[in-house]
Amino acid sequence: MKKQLLAAVSAAAFLSTGAAYAADPLKVGVLATLEGTYTVLGEDGVRGLRTALAVKGEKAGGRDLELIIQSTDASPDSAVRGARKLVEQDKVDIVIGPLSGSEGIAIRDYSKTQPQVTFLNGISGAQETTYVTPSDNFFRFNTDGAQWSAGLGDYVFNDKGWKSVATIGEDYSFIYTQVFGFALEYCQAGGEITDRFWVPLGTKDFGSIIASLPDDVDAIYLGLGGGDAVNFLNQYQQAGGDANLIGGSIMVDGTVLNSKGDAKKALIGTPSSGPQADTWDDEGWQAYVKAYQDAFPPDQRFPSPSLLATGYYNATTAAMTCLDEVGGDLSDGHAGFRACLSNLELDAPNGKITLDGNRQAIGANFVSEVVELDDGSLVTKLVKIKDNVPQTLGIDPDVFAKIGLPSRDVPECKTSY
Repeated sequence: MKKQLLAAVSAAAFLSTGAAYAADPLKVGVLATLEGTYTVLGEDGVRGLRTALAVKGEKAGGRDLELIIQSTDASPDSAVRGARKLVEQDKVDIVIGPLSGSEGIAIRDYSKTQPQVTFLNGISGAQETTYVTPSDNFFRFNTDGAQWSAGLGDYVFNDKGWKSVATIGEDYSFIYTQVFGFALEYCQAGGEITDRFWVPLGTKDFGSIIASLPDDVDAIYLGLGGGDAVNFLNQYQQAGGDANLIGGSIMVDGTVLNSKGDAKKALIGTPSSGPQADTWDDEGWQAYVKAYQDAFPPDQRFPSPSLLATGYYNATTAAMTCLDEVGGDLSDGHAGFRACLSNLELDAPNGKITLDGNRQAIGANFVSEVVELDDGSLVTKLVKIKDNVPQTLGIDPDVFAKIGLPSRDVPECKTSY
C-alpha cells in the first residue's frame, strides 16, 4: 500500500512538472544589425525570422516562443555585448544570429563559453566561423561567402569574356571570404586580378578609391553592401564611371537594389552570385516570397525578401523544426535538439540544405544578373544554379587547407593549387 501511495505521488509530481514545463515559454534571443552601415540588412533579417514564425506558427514543440531582439552594429564587440545580455541577463535558451562576418567569428568563440545555449547563425558568412575551431553548439544553415561565389568566376571569364578585373571590398572577414571564393575560381579559369582595394566598413567618401581605379581592366568587382554600396554607386556615377561591374552577393541584394535614387541603375546587367535569385520559378521559392509579402504591408518590406531575410528564415525554420521533433524538450544539455539540427535536411526555399561535420551548410548557389522589370524595379535574374556546394568548394580538402585563410592577399591569383 505504501509503495502504491509513493508511486501515485511520484506520478502526480511528474505530471505536474511536465505540465509546468510544457507551459513555460521558450526564450529565443535574436542578434541583428539594427544600427550602423548594415541597418537595412538587419531589419530585413528580422523580417525573415518573423516570416518563419508566420509560416510555422508562434509555438514550437508545444511551447510558446518569447522573442528578445538585440541590436548590433556589425562589430564583433557589439555582437558579444548583445549575446551576453541575451544569455546572461535574459537567460535565453537559443540565440539566432548574428548577421555580419566578423560578428559571426566572435559569437562562435562566445558560444564555447555558454554550452547550455544553442546558437544558430543568422546569415554571417565569414569562412573562419565554422572552418576554424568550430563550436559544438554553433550551427550555420547558410553557406559562407566563398560558397556564395561558386560559379561566378567561371561565368565572368568564360561567358562574359572579362579577362582582367580589379576588386574593391570592405576591409573585414566576410568580404575577404567573398573575394577568396571569386578569386579562386576566376583565376583558375585564367583570369587576372590586377589590383585589390580595401576600404573600412562605413566608408562615406570613395573619391580616392574611384580615382585610383585602373582603366585597363575589363571589369571591377564590388564587395560592398548597405550604406557603403549606395555611397559608392552615387559617387561613381557622379565621377562618370562606366566600367563593367561584378557584384558581390550583398552588392546586388534587395537591400541595395531597392535603395532610393537612380545610382543603383548602374548595376543593370551586373553579374553576381549568392544563395538565391529573385526570379527563380521554383514553387518553394515562390511560396516563400508570397509568405514574406503577406507578413508585412508593402511599405514595410521589400518587394522580395533579401538574402538576409532568407538566412534568418532558414535558421528559424531549422530551430522550430527540431523543437517540434523533440517536443520542446531541451533537457540533457539540448542533446536531442542538437542531434536533430546536425542531421537535418532542411527543405529551404532556396534549395535543400544539409550540414557537414563542422555544422556548416552545404547548399545550392545561384549565378544571376541584375535586370530592370517593366515597373522600373531591379531584381536578380537567374542564370544558372550550382548544386551542393561544400565549404571547400570542390577542392581536395588538404589542398584547400594549404591555400590559407581569406585575407587581403589570400588567395594568390594563379591557375592551379
